[in-house]
Amino acid sequence: MVIRFWGVRGSLATPLSSSAVQAKITAILDQVVPEDLANAESRKRFLDGLPPWLYGTVGGNSPCVSVDIEGFNEPFIFDCGSGLRDMGMHCNTRNPAPSRYHIFFSHFHWDHLQGLPFFGPAYGPVAIDFYSPKQELQEALVGQMLLPYFPIGLENMRSNKKFCLLEKPVTIGPVSIAFKKMNHPGDSYAYKLTYNGRQFIYATDVELVTADFMETDENIDFFRDADIIILDSQYTLGEAIEKYNWGHSAFSISVDFAAHWGIKHLVLFHHDPNYDDEKLYGILQSARWYLQKMNRGLEVSLATDGLEISL
Repeated sequence: MVIRFWGVRGSLATPLSSSAVQAKITAILDQVVPEDLANAESRKRFLDGLPPWLYGTVGGNSPCVSVDIEGFNEPFIFDCGSGLRDMGMHCNTRNPAPSRYHIFFSHFHWDHLQGLPFFGPAYGPVAIDFYSPKQELQEALVGQMLLPYFPIGLENMRSNKKFCLLEKPVTIGPVSIAFKKMNHPGDSYAYKLTYNGRQFIYATDVELVTADFMETDENIDFFRDADIIILDSQYTLGEAIEKYNWGHSAFSISVDFAAHWGIKHLVLFHHDPNYDDEKLYGILQSARWYLQKMNRGLEVSLATDGLEISL
């Protein structure tokens, strides 16, 4: 399976500002010496040696993650944040383009819905199956596209739409998908996709609590030994304490959680819109340092727009 990240910010989309771009350019120029500009090879070597927070960006789109299964041209999409627009543009370049999409919602807060009106394939002759354990699935999607909020209604999308209420795990083609309610205001659901013995978990918008670490049958079945988890890591520990019951986790607690359940790869996700690239890569460094102190075999990555992970 191939996991692609189209939007990784939480709460709202956060485009890179002109001042942030200028600060990056200034910081790069402060490091360059004449030898770095001597030829194309030296310039490339200099650029390749820059830290990722300078030579690139985490990205500003709100949550959207897709999973593609080889030989099954029906993408699985988790949440419809603003990154869904880019995902749709990518799918329109594929040959053949997908004729069916499976979209799963963690919950219906606006940062997880706002990309749907801009999902290009939905206006063509494709099938889209929407999934949620919440009864108000269709109402929520229709409601955000009613006047005066948006000029085009959901019914104007040409796609053949199906609204699926999840009451138990489902099997779609070669994969099975389970779900679990997590701690978040208004509830949020994590999803586990299993394919060919590999397990992928998408768990955004969760404030981890003691119950999530308990060795219950439900927790063991859902989390134990998963191959990869995309997990809400929005805050530092101090901020998480200040924002108790806001529904998001500290990155250090996310590391504790993934290590506790023997998960092989943790991807820090749902980044705070107030964090710039330097701070986010600093959080990644701190998470890896913290993990070294634990002496546990866990890989930690930072979710960025455009990141691809093959599993």
